[in-house]
Formats: sequence, C-alpha cells, structure tokens
Amino acid sequence: MTGETALPTLREATYDTGRQRIFTVEAGSGPAVLLLHGGGPGTTGLSSFVRNIGELARNHRVIVPDLPGYGRSTKGVDSADPFGYLADGIRTLLDTLGLDRAHLVGHSYGGACALRLALDTPDRVGRMVLAAPGGIGTTRALPTSGVNRLLGYYTGDGPSRLKLTEFIRHYLVFDDADITDAAIEERYRASLDPEILAAPPLRRPSGRGALRTIWRMDLTRDPRLTRLPVPTLLVWGSADKVNRPSGARMLASRLPDCDVHLMARTGHWAPYERAGLFNRLCAEFLAGPN
Repeated sequence: MTGETALPTLREATYDTGRQRIFTVEAGSGPAVLLLHGGGPGTTGLSSFVRNIGELARNHRVIVPDLPGYGRSTKGVDSADPFGYLADGIRTLLDTLGLDRAHLVGHSYGGACALRLALDTPDRVGRMVLAAPGGIGTTRALPTSGVNRLLGYYTGDGPSRLKLTEFIRHYLVFDDADITDAAIEERYRASLDPEILAAPPLRRPSGRGALRTIWRMDLTRDPRLTRLPVPTLLVWGSADKVNRPSGARMLASRLPDCDVHLMARTGHWAPYERAGLFNRLCAEFLAGPN
C-alpha cells in the first residue's frame, strides 16, 4: 500500500497506574503521540494501528495502549460512564509515563476517549486526530446497522467467527481485499478471552440508568466543545456504516479549531484501509504548532 511504512521494532511494557494495568507497545522518539484504538471485538492497539505506527514513529514517540477492557490491559469498563472511564485511564497512563502533554490519535471508541480526555483536561492534549469518533450524536438517531452488529456481538447466541467475519468484511471496511482470514482468526480468538466474555467492554446500555448513560455518551451535547482550544483534525470514510459521516460536519460545527478530511470509497477503519493517506494527514497535522 502506497505510503505504508514497515512496522519498526516495538518496545512492550505494562504500566500499573494504580487504577489499572495498561499494556502498551511503543516505537520512535520525539513528541509523544498516543494511538487509541476502536472498540471492535478482539481488537488491540497493535492490531488496529499496525499500518500507522511505522510512519508516525519517524518523528514521534508513538505509544499504543490496549485500552482498558481490551487486549492485555485490565478488563472491565464502567458501564455508567464508559468514555469518562477510558479517558481517566489514559490520563493516569500519561501521569505514569511522566508526560504532561501528548498528541492523541483516536479511532472510533478511542476517538470518543480522546475527545472526552481533551474536554476534561485540555491542557494535557497538544493536537488531536479523530478518525470516525464515537459519541457523536449517539442519542439523536437510531443506531446504524454497523453499531447494532457491534453491540450485538456478545449478546443473542454469543460470539462467533461468522459474526466477526461479517462485521469486519462488510461493516468495518469498504473494500475487504486486504483483510486476511488469519487476521480475523486472531481477533476472533482474542474476543473469546474469558475475562472479556465476563465483562464485554462495549455493550448496549441497559437497566435503570440506561437513558442517563446514553445521554452522557453523546459528546456533542457537551457545552465545553465550543470552547475546546485543542487543534483537531477529523478524518472520516464516506462509506462508513458504523459511525455516520454526517458526524464530521456536526462535530466540526461545534469545535472552534477543526479541519475535516472525508475519504472517498472508505469505510469505518480509515487508518487501516487508507493507511498511506491517513499517515500523511496525521504526520502533517501533528507537525503543526502547538
């Protein structure tokens, strides 16, 4: 793929933040940038950003955590305030790493985490790239077919290889030519981790506090958006079946310093499907003034 850089030698570490244990892979040196992955079944930081780490590590210290609830990090997420819980987890990771400030690149679920972290503590974020972030208009329309597939993975008849294959090939990307059966198998096995089965990190809110949770997860309702000083780049696939591309205009209309790039013939997983273009956009944007 044009613009794609080979994966560099990675440094692995697990950090005890006092609240969670967070596993990371890291490469490169320079200004710190955290890559925050999406919420698909079986995903990890490395599997999500495998096509992006090398290029961004040319000029940055790239830190790629498994978000709480995923991979080799502490399992379980506060279902009453999932985005707040994730943001708190990444903020404590920054504290543990001794980083007062870092750039953030967040995809989908990780994009919602990045935006919530910036809203809560804008002084901790330099620049921010959000790729089809979650939490944009959550309460204002019926869920997309992709979101329904995502939230239904652990419900009904439970997880299956068929469910995951259909989600990745038909909902995650526009063109599945680069999706291998081996990659799907790896994610499927990861999705069966007993700790994740006991507490799926991404699920449909239910019970007495469901409405309050859904409201809290709609970040476009947050009045702090219009005052957020963090320079932001929104990247969205025009054929996204998970998070509606119209979310880009909705969010950009509220953020005071926001650029938008809409990718043609691209699905939800733009950092992978259009890695070359995504990497160039990120590298140029992150190199801008703080």
